[in-house]
Amino acid sequence: MHDFTPISALAGGALIGLASVWFLAADGRIAGVSTILHGIFSSPEDTWRAAFVAGLLLAGIAWQAAGAPAPVREGFPPGWAAAAGLLVGFGTRMGGGCTSGHGVCGLGRMAPRSLAAVLTFMATGALAAYVTRHLLGVAS
Repeated sequence: MHDFTPISALAGGALIGLASVWFLAADGRIAGVSTILHGIFSSPEDTWRAAFVAGLLLAGIAWQAAGAPAPVREGFPPGWAAAAGLLVGFGTRMGGGCTSGHGVCGLGRMAPRSLAAVLTFMATGALAAYVTRHLLGVAS
């Protein structure tokens, strides 16, 4: 991990938590990104979903425009990245939500289902990192 800055990490985490609480209080909805993204295609009349995703993308673009360094993963083949993305998408549909929905919103509501999901995400992520780095030899 290069250039870890705990202050910005804490501030970002606090802002994510506040935004998810505000979204639940203001609109009664869970800020689970995968479900919101899926809803763009299944419920195109809900324009708020497109605005939510556009806001996420624009925030990243603004961060880069402000001169923030772009995280670059060197030595990681694009095929592996595509396979990982497909597996994550499949897993979020199987698990009934993503890390943001379960980890940020679900744990905040003390949902037992979300605790089980987050524990599964973390264990699977640790296993995938081990297999990728130590068994397949993909460098970090």
